[in-house]
Amino acid sequence: MKTFKNIYLLLIAVILSAPAHAQVPKPRVSPAESVTGKIGEATITIHYSSPSVKGRKIWGGLVPYDTVWRAGANEATTFEIDKDIKIAHKQLPAGKYGFFLVPKEKDKWIAVFNKVPNQWGAFKYDETKDQLRVDVKTTTLPDDQEMLIYKITPKGVLLNWEKRSVFIPVK
Repeated sequence: MKTFKNIYLLLIAVILSAPAHAQVPKPRVSPAESVTGKIGEATITIHYSSPSVKGRKIWGGLVPYDTVWRAGANEATTFEIDKDIKIAHKQLPAGKYGFFLVPKEKDKWIAVFNKVPNQWGAFKYDETKDQLRVDVKTTTLPDDQEMLIYKITPKGVLLNWEKRSVFIPVK
């Protein structure tokens, strides 16, 4: 009888612990990241998910040319400012924006600040809700950048990934 009671208690413990174990979130393959910095008087905060290259061709491969891209992984990247700024000599009012890029094979890329900050990827991206679009320059990185990162510098914002650096000038 004692053995039956022990088996019964063990079975109850396993059944009760299964839902708790199932609710443990798995870490994301592309972890959530954020960067905050000041340019002039404005505070800029960028929230993004940071994918890895993992031996893949990124530009013109995983991220196609001439197509709006969420500028990260998972949810669309957000770009938040507490004061009006100028990006490439164009005014961007204080607020929170969905940030997208349109990569180009040879020309300047397009940086997009969309009025809908919280969206999944670029699947429901609507160009009519863009606050601002500007041409931005890219350069080749001297070393490969495995994980996508954003940096805020005194002159603007950098996105570095794989072999490319995208510079968004901010004043």
